[in-house]
Amino acid sequence: MKILVAVKRVIDYNVQIRVKEDNSGVVTDNVKMSTNPPDDNAIEEAVKIKEAGKAKEIVAITIGDDKAQETVRKALAVGADRGIHVKADGIVEPLAVSKILKAVVEKEKPDLVFMGKQAIDDDCNQTGQMLAALLDWPQATFASKIEVSEKSLTVTREVDEGLETIEVNIPAIVTCDLRLNEPRYASLPNIMKAKKKPLDLMTASDLGIDTKPRIEQIKVEEPPKRKAGIKVSNVAELVNKLKNEAKVI
Repeated sequence: MKILVAVKRVIDYNVQIRVKEDNSGVVTDNVKMSTNPPDDNAIEEAVKIKEAGKAKEIVAITIGDDKAQETVRKALAVGADRGIHVKADGIVEPLAVSKILKAVVEKEKPDLVFMGKQAIDDDCNQTGQMLAALLDWPQATFASKIEVSEKSLTVTREVDEGLETIEVNIPAIVTCDLRLNEPRYASLPNIMKAKKKPLDLMTASDLGIDTKPRIEQIKVEEPPKRKAGIKVSNVAELVNKLKNEAKVI
């Protein structure tokens, strides 16, 4: 079994996001970047499946500018066997990402495609679903547990009502939830070894994909600052304020 894992370079989740002065976007210069957290869960799950003897090869792929290659190198250090960097400058929307991944899937012919359930920068939550539609493959989104058998997957999903367990045939697309596993840290020796692992470079145009955005971003603004809360001395005062001031009861 071969597993293709898509990983994305985003602003680190610990960084306080700042909007540019001209409101054209968020500040990324000299800002710490890292792998999208759910993508870390995706690569970890792929490595665990390989360690269990149920997969022979893991291929990590990222789409982005030159610096995005760091994300693939991290995946290689964690346990991926090969890397693919599809160079594309600027914003690459989910549909374009899905089309690029479809082209790579048709070339690599993996049995499974893993990715994070969504990226923390744009929160689109669309790429996995779009890729499944383009390939006409089964999909299992928001996976918090994955059990692999010879020709199918049993996946426990995080849904609004709680947990849902489904079975999908292989090949399939799986988007991974943060509760799926605990990603491991890349050790220094493995980081050094990752530099020697094969990494294929290509561009979106090599694959015949147009990455021109279909959506025009007009303006980016910070959310309004929240007003300070107040303390009440008893339940009666709370009810009075909710009824007469907030008018919610």
